[in-house]
Amino acid sequence: MRFPAVSDHVPMPGADKLDTLLATKLWRNPCWFSFRINNLALQFNSAVYGWIEEQYGLLRPEFVVLYSVGLQDGTAATNIARSSGFPRNTLSRATQKLFERQLIRRDLDPHDGRSYVLRLTDAGRKIYDDAMVIMCEREELMLGTLTPGEQHMLYELLAKAIVDSPNWPETIQTPSR
Repeated sequence: MRFPAVSDHVPMPGADKLDTLLATKLWRNPCWFSFRINNLALQFNSAVYGWIEEQYGLLRPEFVVLYSVGLQDGTAATNIARSSGFPRNTLSRATQKLFERQLIRRDLDPHDGRSYVLRLTDAGRKIYDDAMVIMCEREELMLGTLTPGEQHMLYELLAKAIVDSPNWPETIQTPSR
């Protein structure tokens, strides 16, 4: 189902104070979903990754690796590449920088002695823990306008879309004319 691409209705308080192009992208945009998701991601990522770089000197791909290992200690680098959307070579360089800074370590995979898993060092765990506080505070700020029920519904709906995403083609084919 698509919502109307053009609407003169400003549906909520404060919407009339938006920049005109932002309002157009928000209310008169046939690609409303992608705009809204990307705008929210930008609001989160710019603030959070800017803080992380300022505080710890970590670039976004480096923190993506650190964050992934913090969420699932003992994960493989291939899992991080699959779940993050970053190119493998970008994550490989990021992982190497984290090794050099002694923020992560590589251990033999206990289930497969031929491969390695990544783990946080104490210094890496400290950065992860500090950043999680900032990240959670930012999410609370961003979701603060929603009721608990709306937050739960958004949580469920976004998860549902992400679970289905492996069924989406990775590339767009130009239709033959």
